[in-house]
Amino acid sequence: MFPDVPGSTQPRPPATAISRRDFVRATAAAGAAAGLAPALAGCDRSPRLNLYIWSDYLAPDTVPGFERETGIHVTVDTFESNEELAAKLLAGAQGYDVVVPSAYVLPGLVSQGLLLPIPSGSLARLDNIAPVFRGGAANPAPGFAVPYHWGISGIAWRKDKIPVLPATWGVFLDPAHAGPMTMMDDGREVLGAMLRLRGHSINSTEPAELEQARVDALAARPNLRAYVSAPVKGQLVSGDVWIAQLWNGDAAQARQEQADIAWLAPAEGAAIWTDFLAIPANAPNVREALAFIDHILRPDVDAAIATATGYGSCNAAATALLADPVPDPTPEEMERLEYMHDLGQATELFDRIWTEIKAG
Repeated sequence: MFPDVPGSTQPRPPATAISRRDFVRATAAAGAAAGLAPALAGCDRSPRLNLYIWSDYLAPDTVPGFERETGIHVTVDTFESNEELAAKLLAGAQGYDVVVPSAYVLPGLVSQGLLLPIPSGSLARLDNIAPVFRGGAANPAPGFAVPYHWGISGIAWRKDKIPVLPATWGVFLDPAHAGPMTMMDDGREVLGAMLRLRGHSINSTEPAELEQARVDALAARPNLRAYVSAPVKGQLVSGDVWIAQLWNGDAAQARQEQADIAWLAPAEGAAIWTDFLAIPANAPNVREALAFIDHILRPDVDAAIATATGYGSCNAAATALLADPVPDPTPEEMERLEYMHDLGQATELFDRIWTEIKAG
């Protein structure tokens, strides 16, 4: 079954390696987009690349190594959720050259004309991608994005505080654990967990099932300290949080600093996801974007990223270099794992429910 996430033989990336998760989420998307262009454009004509990515999702030398080899200067900005990324692009954000969306938002970004098709033959190392990530639910928009890394959403906890954690999403509804406990600041993840708790698909749009998920999430809310995603790693390390809904790779990063941190995928099932490297349709530096993506596809480069982040690589050649790769889920485990899908018009319903839950 799902083991604790494997540790890493390399240290966690230092806080100064890339921009951190102090992105001001309260900034309106449109306002942020409007102010972004001059900040990213600069006043010189030297080669440059503007990357918009989840934080702690690179190795310490990923950007410096690319800059040394190519002479292309990289600016890194970070986001906290796919919804934040999509809102930026939909608001017309100018200046980004590479973005890192998850599979379920790709169809919407493509249908809105927000992503540039990857030109045929433009990536010399594209064949390094494992076949399982080239189509299907793992890759719903082939030709528009390059598979990057994959992971699973589950529960991280402090074994020194709670020696045995019940392997169920129901732990968040248990008042016995109230206080040092958090769930992600992500509506799809929270509602998905509550849907799986009752045996439903994380992609359900059935009104009765969503209503029960809403009721369960509201019941869990008083037990939570906060809705927080990756920043909870530091709180787990310090012991301020004992239980957290969290991705397996982020749990692995925290475990590098605190050996008592463990992780599991609940018995009811969980979300498995794939993230991608994509080029916005209005990217100002397409040539540099393609060079960066091809650099990431190099086995040694992506293997270093997988080691630093604790996530599975979609790059088969990179995975072959790893001494302790994240194991692929077994067929039995895949029966309990599910990819999120684009919900179409039902997305608005999810958003309304999530807004109500956050408001309490």
